Amino acid sequence: MRLTQWTDYSLRVLMHCAAHEGRAQPTTISEIAQAHGISRSHLTKIVMTLAAQGYIETSRGRGGGMRLRRPAASITVGEVVRQTETDFQQVECFNRETNRCYMDGSCGLKHAFGRALSAYLAELDTVTLAELVSAPLPDEALLPAPAARAGGTRRGKASWRLSVER
Repeated sequence: MRLTQWTDYSLRVLMHCAAHEGRAQPTTISEIAQAHGISRSHLTKIVMTLAAQGYIETSRGRGGGMRLRRPAASITVGEVVRQTETDFQQVECFNRETNRCYMDGSCGLKHAFGRALSAYLAELDTVTLAELVSAPLPDEALLPAPAARAGGTRRGKASWRLSVER
């Protein structure tokens, strides 16, 4: 499943706030925009939505910004993904109103994708924002796989591996 850019940026905002939870100054939109190379105006819309959903509280004016409304340990990635993603219909037959597949009812594809989606979200429900920022990875942690570093690619795309010792 591919997450939308909206969800990606929402998670980045929340993770940034979680990483700076104990700081005296609240996190600002400009700070996150600069750190991640994201448009301030786009982040403003995301921050407004996250505030309306109860994830962050915002304050205006000098010294203003945003903070998590709840402890980072109480916010799961699965919860955020469910709130920010708009379409979990991986195949046409998930939607009874638009389904035109003649195999509906005799095909197990819908059920297989449904189980996979449930397992995916269940796994994300086990991960909290606090866990995501508890041991920050160095920038070098995400390295291209040996074939990609040597100039080789798989189907024209570089493959990546997470290089983290646990």
